[in-house]
Amino acid sequence: MAKNLVIVESPTKAKTIKKFLGKNYDVIASEGHIRDLPKSSMGIDIDNDYEPHYITIRGKGELLATLKKASKKADFVYLATDPDREGEAISYHLSVALKLEDKKFKRITFNEITKNAVKTSIKNARTVDMDLVDAQQARRVVDRLVGYEISPLLWEKLGKKSLSAGRVQSVALKMISDREKEIEAFIPKEYWTIEADVKVPGQKGLVSFEYKGELTDGKEAEDLKKKLMKSDFIVSDIKTSTRTKKAPVPFTTSTLQQTAASKINFSTSKTMRVAQQLYEGVEIKGRGTVGLITYLRTDSTRISEEADANVRQYIRDTFGAEYEAEKTEPTGDKAKNIQDAHEAIRPTDVTITPAVLKGNVTAEQYKLYKLIYERFVGSRMKPAEYSIYTVTISADDSLFKASSSTVTFAGYQNVYNTEEEKAKKAVNLGGIQKGDKLDCEEIRTLQHFTEPPSHYTESLLVRTMEENGIGRPSTYAPTIATLLNRRYIVREQKNLYITELGQAVNNVMENAFPEIVDIDFTANMETLLDSIGDGKTDWKVVVRNFYPDLENEIKHASENLEKIKIADEVSDEFCEECGAQMVVKYGSYGKFLACPNFPECRFTKHYFERIGVACPDCGGDIVRKTTRKGRPFYGCINYPECEFTSWNRLVDKKCPKCGKYMIIKGKKVVCSDNECGYTEDRPEED
Repeated sequence: MAKNLVIVESPTKAKTIKKFLGKNYDVIASEGHIRDLPKSSMGIDIDNDYEPHYITIRGKGELLATLKKASKKADFVYLATDPDREGEAISYHLSVALKLEDKKFKRITFNEITKNAVKTSIKNARTVDMDLVDAQQARRVVDRLVGYEISPLLWEKLGKKSLSAGRVQSVALKMISDREKEIEAFIPKEYWTIEADVKVPGQKGLVSFEYKGELTDGKEAEDLKKKLMKSDFIVSDIKTSTRTKKAPVPFTTSTLQQTAASKINFSTSKTMRVAQQLYEGVEIKGRGTVGLITYLRTDSTRISEEADANVRQYIRDTFGAEYEAEKTEPTGDKAKNIQDAHEAIRPTDVTITPAVLKGNVTAEQYKLYKLIYERFVGSRMKPAEYSIYTVTISADDSLFKASSSTVTFAGYQNVYNTEEEKAKKAVNLGGIQKGDKLDCEEIRTLQHFTEPPSHYTESLLVRTMEENGIGRPSTYAPTIATLLNRRYIVREQKNLYITELGQAVNNVMENAFPEIVDIDFTANMETLLDSIGDGKTDWKVVVRNFYPDLENEIKHASENLEKIKIADEVSDEFCEECGAQMVVKYGSYGKFLACPNFPECRFTKHYFERIGVACPDCGGDIVRKTTRKGRPFYGCINYPECEFTSWNRLVDKKCPKCGKYMIIKGKKVVCSDNECGYTEDRPEED
C-alpha cells in the first residue's frame, strides 16, 4: 500500500488528525516555521529588487532532517498547515526545504479538525497558492524594512538598544498616545438632572421619573425644584410599543477577543492561546482527541450549510421550532477589508454542549468554549421581543418620563445573554391611567460632570484597529503583546496607559516618520497586501513603491537626529560611591540617575524631576514620578510622610475663585476641584 505523509504545524494537531486517517498515513508536526528571515540581519537584498534571504531557523536542523527522511520514504506528501496566509507560506517553505517535486506533494486545508473535514480536504488537494504566499512575503518584507531601518534611529535618539519600531505597532502606540492626550486635555462640563419619586398604583415602593430637559447649573435646577414642589403631577401620555433585539452574529477573531475581555476577563493573548488549544484538539473521555472549534483567525461571520443545518436541528429539538430564526443572511458590522476566507468561529459539533465538555477540559477552555458555543447557537435563533410601556407626566410645563420593559419572547436570550440585560429591573407601570394625578414624594436635583473619552482597553483597541483597517485577525494580539513587553504601554485595571518610554518613542515616530504612524496610510497598505493575496497586484511593485519614501525619511531623520541628539542630562546630585556628578538616563521604568563612570561604578538612584510647585498638603517639592508599571504621575517628594498625588501636572498658582491648587489640561489651566469649574488659557510660552 502507498504510504502518505501529512505535515501539520503542531504536535497536538498531529495527534488529533492521526486518528482520522488510516495506517497508510504518517502525521508529523513542523512546529511552526522551518525557514525565516535571519534575526541577526535584515535579510532583504535591497539592491537585488528586494529579494528576501531565508535561512533554516536555528534549532530546527534536527527536525528538518527528520522531515526530509520521512518525505523521502513517503510516496506522497500533504502539506496541512493552517488555512491562512502564514500557513500557506509555511507550506511553501516546507516544499522548498524538503526539495519536494511537484508531482509528489499537494496542499490541503480544513477550517475545522474533524474526520469529515480532513478527509474532504485530501480529496480536494491543490497546489500551493503563490498569491497567498506572496501576500505573506510582502508583509514580512515591508515589516522587516520598517523595523530594521527605523529601530537603530530609536537607539541613537533614546540611547536604549532594546527599542523597536513596527508598521502596525507604531500606529497602535500613536492611537494610545493620542487618546491619553485627549483625556489629559478634557475639561469636564457641569450639568444637572432632576428625578421625581412618585407613588404608582400597583407598584411597591416609589418609581423615579426623569425630567426631560437640559439644566446647566445648580441654581437653575434648584429654582425648578421649588416650582415643581408646588405643582400637580398629571399623567399626560401613555404609549405602548414593541421592540426586537436581533441575535448577534457568530464570532470573528476581533469580536471574540472583545467579548472574552468583557465577559470572562481574558486578555487578547490569553483568548488566542486558549482558542488555539480548542482548535487543535482536546482529549474528551470516550471520544479521544477532538478539535472543538473552527479556525480561530478569521474576519468572516459566514458558516457552512452543513453547520447551519445542524444547529437549526438542535434548536428545534431543544427549544422548539418557534425559536428557529428565518433563513436569511445574517447581518452585522463588517470591516471594510473583510477577507471572508474562512468561516466564523463556531463549535465543530453542536452536540458537544458545554455541559458535555465540563470535567474534560481546563476551566479556561470551558469558559471560552461556552462563550463560543452559546453565541453560535444563539445566532440561529429568533430575535428577543419586548413590550415597552412609557408614561409621561406633566408638572406645569415640565415633562417627566419613565418606562418599563417586559420580555414577551426570549428568543436567542434563552442561550446567549449579556450581563446588562440580566441586570435590568422591571418596573410595573400598568396601573396608571391617562389623566391620573400622582403623588410626588420627593424631588431630587443631581449634579453631574461630562466624562472624558475612555482609556483604551485591549478589547477597545482591537475594535478600533479593526474599524480603521489596521492589522488583521492574526496581528491584534501580537501587536498588543509587543507594546506591553517593550514597556511602551502598561495595563492597569484593564486600561492601557502609555509610559514615559512609550511617549518618547512615539514622539520620535511622529516627528521623523509621520507616514508610518498615519492610520490611513497603514490601512491602505493592508488593502494592498490583500490585493496581492487576490492575485491583483505584484508583491514587489508594492515594496518598490514603499521603500524609496521610507529611505528618504530615514536619511532626513538621520541628519536631524544627529543635530538634536540628546546628551546625558547632568543632575545636581553626586554619586554616593565615587563622588561623580550623576547623569539622567532612560530605563524601562522611565528616567533614573546613574553614575557617569559606568561600568567601573554602577551606582544608581531614583530620579525626581522637580516641577517648581509646592505640595498643596505639606509645602514640599512636587516631583514627576512613574508607577511601577511606568505610568507617569506627580507626587510629593516627602512620600511616604506626605501622600499627595495627581495624574495631572500642577502649576504654581492657586485658583482665584476657590483657592485650591490648579492643574494643566491640554491648552487650559483648570481648578483641581470640578465643582469650582474655574478655567483659564494656558500661557503660550508654556
